Amino acid sequence: MLNYDRILNPTVTAIKPSGIRKFFDIAETMKDVISLGVGEPDFPTPWKIRKAGIDSLQDGKTRYTSNKGLEKLRTEIADYVARKYNVSYKTEEVIVTVGGSEAIDAAIRAVVAPGDEVIIPQPSYVCYEPITALAGGIPVIVETRAEDDFKLTPAQLLAHLSPRTKALILPYPCNPTGGVMEREDLEAIAKILRERDIIVISDEIYAELTYGDKRHVSIASLPDMQERTILINGFSKAFSMTGWRMGYACGPEPLMKQILKIHQYAIMCAPTTSQYAAIEALRSCDDDVAAMVEEYDTRRRLIVSGFNKLGLTCREPKGAFYAFPCIASTGMTSEEFCEHLLYEKKVAIVPGPAFGQGGEGFVRASYCYSTEHIKEALRRIGEFLDERGLR
Repeated sequence: MLNYDRILNPTVTAIKPSGIRKFFDIAETMKDVISLGVGEPDFPTPWKIRKAGIDSLQDGKTRYTSNKGLEKLRTEIADYVARKYNVSYKTEEVIVTVGGSEAIDAAIRAVVAPGDEVIIPQPSYVCYEPITALAGGIPVIVETRAEDDFKLTPAQLLAHLSPRTKALILPYPCNPTGGVMEREDLEAIAKILRERDIIVISDEIYAELTYGDKRHVSIASLPDMQERTILINGFSKAFSMTGWRMGYACGPEPLMKQILKIHQYAIMCAPTTSQYAAIEALRSCDDDVAAMVEEYDTRRRLIVSGFNKLGLTCREPKGAFYAFPCIASTGMTSEEFCEHLLYEKKVAIVPGPAFGQGGEGFVRASYCYSTEHIKEALRRIGEFLDERGLR
């Protein structure tokens, strides 16, 4: 009998499956489950975008594009990034990818050699650490703190730098915490990085989803930082285009040439239909995005207020569409809380440690659901706490 343990790559077998999926796989086997778990907008893709995709099919635009993506789309991306985030890129410095996830993967693999260290603030999105490991790199985890609003501080960065540090992942606005890095926060980090040969991989997929008076600032827009930053973004969150699988990476041409090679051999090109739809998204959907953000803001205030009224301390998330309440007062671990809540009240949320061990004592609840959906979930959570004498 074939010994699969000998066949399989030990680096892959050592990687844990995504902790996000566990509870949804269970929930799919149950009836009447209400979920605050999936980070997927509940809005339909705006009609103008869908129509552009349909028109491209009807016009027979179904062939491969260039590896980098349609030139029109790359031009629109460069214009959009300049308009929104004050960073100027040539079309040669833009690559269209299959979602932001492919852009992250290609960026890490292009930069990281075996033994290189990559600094990863956590709690954060689940892919950075395993992709670093797959590239032969060494993930260096920085556990951000609730009292700092889950921001990466200069002191934390300095404490984790070494001669082997090759890259810093900057995952803001942050999934799962909703934390953001404002200009003054980024300036303090940039001051440290300007003196070193370290690349920033800045995952800005939630850049449009920020709340309050201060808008998103890209670290690439700061003096001398564009040359040392790979800016990653996409269409899934802001434009409600998750299934279209469209993302992009922007960066200095010497880096992008190497990222392109990985993209060429692994992917060939992003979906053609989706590229034509993405052109329309960038050209004409600012108002649609603004309307969705306004609704998310309403839901954000509802869910944060709801958790705090339940006695589960919840800091105000200033970006993305997740709340990250603390459940330590219940005496349960994050995993226990989520498991009991699912089986007893049929509410699915995600344990904080799915995003790194610094997430213990917290849970992630998405508010990209209707207000009625959120209210019902909060009602059930209240019942759960009451029946256990926890408030």
